[in-house]
Amino acid sequence: MIDIETLSRTYGVNAERGADGNFPRFFERVRGKRVLAIADRNTAPLATPLLGRLGEYAQCGTFVFPSYEPVADERAIAAVKEAAQGYDYLLAVGAGTLNDIAKYVGFLRGVPSGIFATAPSMDGFSSGVTPLIEGGFKITRPAQVASDVLIDLSVLAAAPRMMIGAGVGDILAKDCCLTDWKISSLLTGESYNEPAAALMYEALGACKQSLPAIASGGEEGVARLMDALLVSGYAMVVAGNSRPASGAEHHMSHFLEMDFLRRGERIPLHGVKVGLGTAVSLYLYRTLSARAPFEGCEAVYEVAKRLPSEEWEREILRTFGCPTRFSELGVAEATVRDMFTSAYRIRDRFTVLTLYCTYGMMTPALVDELVACFY
Repeated sequence: MIDIETLSRTYGVNAERGADGNFPRFFERVRGKRVLAIADRNTAPLATPLLGRLGEYAQCGTFVFPSYEPVADERAIAAVKEAAQGYDYLLAVGAGTLNDIAKYVGFLRGVPSGIFATAPSMDGFSSGVTPLIEGGFKITRPAQVASDVLIDLSVLAAAPRMMIGAGVGDILAKDCCLTDWKISSLLTGESYNEPAAALMYEALGACKQSLPAIASGGEEGVARLMDALLVSGYAMVVAGNSRPASGAEHHMSHFLEMDFLRRGERIPLHGVKVGLGTAVSLYLYRTLSARAPFEGCEAVYEVAKRLPSEEWEREILRTFGCPTRFSELGVAEATVRDMFTSAYRIRDRFTVLTLYCTYGMMTPALVDELVACFY
């Protein structure tokens, strides 16, 4: 079992469990400082016990986004950057978007940041990079590793079931992320960081073993999921980039996210979109040997044999009430077709989508096949 506290200390992170807003180690770390809590209309009420206790140790201010689901774009960054003037520490109260904003603004201002996690829905709590929306495009920027990750298991277990499923989807995606990385090393010579991959595989295995406990909705399962999400961030720190945790499935998610932004519509949870993209990647790997051969294909086929099936992935998603077809997200079929042929361009990174699209295998017939399976 992963000793998350020891591992976190290795990377300078205080991953602290507490209850009723009581986090003694964190309070000592910020004693006498000016702390700005950053929340949205959903998460602000969850911060009340914590901020009440924190006020005994530090000067506290709050910045609450007026929306229920803010976007980590230029406007949000500018608003928090202005609000953060004069503060020594930024504390996000939430999950993905708020964490990304706090980490990035802290990085820009040269002050530490942390997160009071309100849902185990994504793996960016402890990563050193931040995905942002700039000019309508999804861009990954360097940020900083959160100095504190505050975990109240009762809060996490009470998160909407689909948000927990999103966290599971983000972790199960690592099967494909790591395989994408490995085939890139085989076909393009890209450096493959064994320690980072081993750390990620350990977290992935632990999460898979804990799936029944996670699905039951109790605190024990949520604790195991949160551990895996934290380890994913540390694997990115070891690698120096997001390679251990992001592959073709994330590129598909980013592609769809930009479509939702262009249409001005609510963006589905990151891990939900990633889970669907993972199912597509698993299908592409499972059927790869039936496609046209290519130089180095035998070694790639061997790597692909280790992967689970796309139906296994979809069944896990169903367990958490997550969509298993892209049509359930409210995205047009034409957009999904475009995603299959274009999402690999989102990042300059070789993945299974890059393999199919640049080696002549992503034919119109295959696009039809994928639409029939996944739309």
